Amino acid sequence: MDLREPLEFLVKAACKEPDLVKINEKFEGKKVIYEIFASDDDIGQIIGKSGRTIKSIDLVLRSLKKGNGEFELKVIR
Repeated sequence: MDLREPLEFLVKAACKEPDLVKINEKFEGKKVIYEIFASDDDIGQIIGKSGRTIKSIDLVLRSLKKGNGEFELKVIR
């Protein structure tokens, strides 16, 4: 399952400037790395207090993935 669309939806929902959100997809072997770019103000919103928001997004995506393959989320400043 492609997680790019649900990831983009969840990240944009957490942002004040969703038009500036960009997500790149990289492949390292069987692992997919999603790089999340956003405005400086929105980076804090995406990460959340003590990383709670990004951990929650990760949890939702893992439930959608259902154990098929690995992925990693990286928020890029």
